[in-house]
Amino acid sequence: MTAGFLHKWQKTSILGKTKTQYSARRNVITMMEEQELAQRCARRDRQAREELFRRYSPRLLALCLRYTRDRSQADDLLQDAFIKVFDRIGRFRWQGSGSLYSWMARVTLNLFFDKARRRRLLRETDIGPLEETLPEPDYEETLQVPPERLQAMISGLPDRYRTVFQLYCVDHLSHKEIARVLGIQERTSSADLSRAKALLAKQIKQYLHEN
Repeated sequence: MTAGFLHKWQKTSILGKTKTQYSARRNVITMMEEQELAQRCARRDRQAREELFRRYSPRLLALCLRYTRDRSQADDLLQDAFIKVFDRIGRFRWQGSGSLYSWMARVTLNLFFDKARRRRLLRETDIGPLEETLPEPDYEETLQVPPERLQAMISGLPDRYRTVFQLYCVDHLSHKEIARVLGIQERTSSADLSRAKALLAKQIKQYLHEN
């Protein structure tokens, strides 16, 4: 679906222009700073919107895949996110290099979690009692685990623990921000992160013991 989305843009935007004219304009837009790119997207400049999609869709798709864990669902989420981005980009306020992607990532995450809450995908998971003092993965031990195995451990965490872990450790959201997007309390976010780390620590030690 994503490929078709981009192909439609490419087809309609090249229409009526020579290849040289299109290439020249494309080169100018590719060199554009993100602040100007956002402003032109807000003015519904088709070439700027195509460039925004080309420039940021790979990173946003990777973000979508971390949370949906399904390519088809990730493609759908990405397309819905860009529709919302283009609808709201006039509200974007540039705050320095990288702020455009950060804003787009928040739009994407909010969209995913809105859908997840409606479908009750972030329900509490009863995994039994945990120790009062929760261990964290040892850095040196973590280095001994193959990356693909470590990713499998993270993917196997209960839904909400995995989500909080990724938001905090991968996407660098604060507990306050996580609480807002998930509709939970800050202390719940902190507790979920501790439990996620404890489960990972247990799995890592078990893996090293067996290997």
